[in-house]
Amino acid sequence: MRVIPIPCLKDNYAYLVVCDDTQMAGVVDPAEAGVVLRAVDIEGVTLRAVFNTHHHPDHVGGVPELVKAIPNLEVYGHRVDKNRIDGFTRGVEMGDVLSLGNLKIEVIHNPGHTTGGVTYLVEGCAFTGDTLFGGGCGRLFEGTPETLFHSLTKVLGRLPDTTQVFFGHEYTEQNLKFAAQLEPDNEWIHQRLKQVEDTRKRGGITTPSTLALEWATNPFMRCGNLEFIHRVQARDPTVEGRPEEVFTAIRKWKDRF
Repeated sequence: MRVIPIPCLKDNYAYLVVCDDTQMAGVVDPAEAGVVLRAVDIEGVTLRAVFNTHHHPDHVGGVPELVKAIPNLEVYGHRVDKNRIDGFTRGVEMGDVLSLGNLKIEVIHNPGHTTGGVTYLVEGCAFTGDTLFGGGCGRLFEGTPETLFHSLTKVLGRLPDTTQVFFGHEYTEQNLKFAAQLEPDNEWIHQRLKQVEDTRKRGGITTPSTLALEWATNPFMRCGNLEFIHRVQARDPTVEGRPEEVFTAIRKWKDRF
């Protein structure tokens, strides 16, 4: 398998996922059709499927044009998004296993950012859309803080630490600047931020991450860490000590950051 990140719009990522055995490909979150079709042509593969992580226009905007350009294209999304994604052909749910050539793709339902948020897991690579970012997480549009925290730490968090995280936006640098304010003594955050700043200065991209790196540097994954809880409470003593309450507080702070 190989994964080709495709920058879209201002700061989005689509991903071309290719089965090397069959040269069949699928695309995750095609915000734009043109750049996806060019990548398909460059790679010399056959596009068979679209894997939508959620229904927001900046992730599915290219689907109608792709459907017109490629007959019989399978368009996946969570079943609740059936009427919210143009060209939708098949609804998925937690635990479903899809095929792309010889690849098996596991569907993980992780609501919070939206009710139909899903991650697609294939050969140790997790395509998380706007649920889990490098150093951050999505805003709460259709879920509760408790729901999103559970999706991050108990659903995606059950995956091996070596899991590669392919996220939906290039927000990593800004996310880590926020994380560094919350944990000024966390060397993992400072080291990662420096690496990210250097990468971005060179015009590079910060995807993928790993789940181990997110546990170490992503404040939204760290709300169950006792030292982190004390840091947040020192900033605002009214925050209760439950991880969900800490998550709620820092999500509000990040919205204003």
